[in-house]
Amino acid sequence: MISTPRRRRPRLETICRRLDRWRQRRPHARAPLPPRLWAAAVALVPEHGLYGTARALHLDYGTLKRHVEGRGDQARGSVPSGFVELAPPSPPARDGWLIEIEGVRATVRVRLNGLGLTDLADFTRRVVGAGA
Repeated sequence: MISTPRRRRPRLETICRRLDRWRQRRPHARAPLPPRLWAAAVALVPEHGLYGTARALHLDYGTLKRHVEGRGDQARGSVPSGFVELAPPSPPARDGWLIEIEGVRATVRVRLNGLGLTDLADFTRRVVGAGA
């Protein structure tokens, strides 16, 4: 008979102790939780549920949910980079430009007066970075 190694499910108490130990030794108060601890917490969800796991391990429910869904490493409100076309306005931009960036929790508005389209492109390169 050939035996295959079984993976043991992590116990809630064991992971709780590992998290407490990490919290005591972390480099600073806002240090991100290591991926191996997130993986251990995610492994507990089928047995204890999302809310029960988050509550028992003192983890943020929303962040744990993102890790369960496989989106844990993505930053909040991150937008994939890509090409954005800026069409010139029909009349010349006398009143300036109003740029709105909508995020998950807020909208940022930037008003730029007296800039032409080439100036706007230069401004964008400076904000985003030289390679944009």
